[in-house]
Amino acid sequence: MPRYVSFPDPPQPRRLAILLVNLGTPDSPDTPAVRRYLAEFLADPRIVEQPRWLWWLILNGIILRFRPARSARNYAKVWTAEGSPLQVGTAALADGLRQALQADLGDDVLVRHAMRYGSPAIGEVLADLARCGMQRLLVLPLFPQFSATTSASVLDALSGTFRKWRYPPELRFINDYHDDPAHIEALARSVETHWAKHGRAERLLLSFHGIPERYVRNGDPYRTQCLATTQALRSRLGMDEETLLLSFQSRLGREPWLQPYTDKVLEGLPERGIRSVAVLCPGFSVDCLETLEEIAITGKQEFVGAGGQDFHYIPCLNDSSEQVSAMRDLVLRHCQGWPERDVPDATGSKTGPSGT
Repeated sequence: MPRYVSFPDPPQPRRLAILLVNLGTPDSPDTPAVRRYLAEFLADPRIVEQPRWLWWLILNGIILRFRPARSARNYAKVWTAEGSPLQVGTAALADGLRQALQADLGDDVLVRHAMRYGSPAIGEVLADLARCGMQRLLVLPLFPQFSATTSASVLDALSGTFRKWRYPPELRFINDYHDDPAHIEALARSVETHWAKHGRAERLLLSFHGIPERYVRNGDPYRTQCLATTQALRSRLGMDEETLLLSFQSRLGREPWLQPYTDKVLEGLPERGIRSVAVLCPGFSVDCLETLEEIAITGKQEFVGAGGQDFHYIPCLNDSSEQVSAMRDLVLRHCQGWPERDVPDATGSKTGPSGT
């Protein structure tokens, strides 16, 4: 049996591939599927930095016995007729980006999506791209802020795949885009669109996914980049620290995670006389369990239960034209110097660095 994987030369020319990677989702909102997903997700040493033997006992002896059923009930609340919101939204974003890039990179550009955990798996999508003639690969993790728990884990998966290949593609990787001007503009416009339709709440809360404080002390840049995104939005929207707030959600276990905690902030606002709040989740590119159930449903219950009156959830950018446009610009910047970036126009001349 060959030590390395090889792929037959495809009939078409060697091609450029763009791979969008999101976190992942179970295949269905039932306990067995959720258990399989959580077993893969929580077994990643990037997610939980504990001694492997100890964490194996906790994960298999406690967490996977009780959490899948509870999580499955939560997934069922947000599941759609088309499937998982994260799966559907990520696929739609990839399709929108493919159409947007065709004018710049030609019809042969390959745009796919994969999930770090679950399906479509990164390794399977990469193998399919190789059979389609991939020679150059740009990977865009759909995590605006870099963390070892997300983007670095995607790098691990890429490395694990390519070390088995005899001829890996030329590779580029986008670490983050937390302060990219087009991304900030897209977020700001989503807020302004919400204001125009629903009115302006007394507070705008930005809720980011949390990570343990210990990870930040050990060098993870995530908190710094969340703060930078927050400050950029404050500046763009003309708001201050009193009216545009920052919090972190989805903590797990007993050790301290990044604070302030979203649930505590939502419960505390009515005590300060704040009766209306809108919540935006700028750490998520596509709506998922953490935004639709944890914020739009449970977060609303926490705010109203504490005495609040008017709660609004502002959706993620999803496959909006603003997000597609921002990602198009991001991809084109990172493709500089590759032959596909200089596609002849109708007159036969080459496009320049900006695509014009």
